Amino acid sequence: MDRVDRFTRSCWLFGDDFAKLENAKILVCGVGGVGGMCVDALARAGVGKIVVIDKDIFDITNQNRQIYSEAVGAVKVSEFAKRYESIEGVCELITPEFIENFDFSEFDLVIDAIDDMSAKVALANKVSSKLIASMGGAKRIDATAVKVASVWKTYNDPLARKFRAELKKSGFKGDFEVVFSTEEPRCKVLGSFMGVTAVFGLNLASLAVRKILNG
Repeated sequence: MDRVDRFTRSCWLFGDDFAKLENAKILVCGVGGVGGMCVDALARAGVGKIVVIDKDIFDITNQNRQIYSEAVGAVKVSEFAKRYESIEGVCELITPEFIENFDFSEFDLVIDAIDDMSAKVALANKVSSKLIASMGGAKRIDATAVKVASVWKTYNDPLARKFRAELKKSGFKGDFEVVFSTEEPRCKVLGSFMGVTAVFGLNLASLAVRKILNG
């Protein structure tokens, strides 16, 4: 008899490969507007273990785009961990020093949804072989302009351009896929729209699931 539970339709879709998701362990760095949606999608899909790292608490300005942000004042990672048995929250600030001392070996994939440039560069240098990263999801309104490409092949994304420059300065010569937008930024400050930031997160989740299924 087919299983009847929260993952019934995941099993219908993935078939025998669902076991690969159940056995997967994914690390998500940052659970803001992009990372939070990614985490939620991965947990709902049936990923067996998801560790999320973020130091922030929810504030009122998060509510235009961040899932579970109605819990103003709550620790972000705790809100995810209390909703899903598969999620473990780590309330830490992600810095180059933290990355240097963190053990990434147990994870099948590492997802970068953080904003700090020095931390993004450190993460790429540490785990590029299993890294997926988000570029700039703010300042845009066109969800159809969101794409996936090599970090070296994005365009119209100032964050990605800066990221590449900093990677080159650090001596990085690897490659990994990123989610970015081809839409030109519409403002200078970090204005944001969930119709785009959520699509960034869902693209990260989709890419992660496909990588797990393809081994």
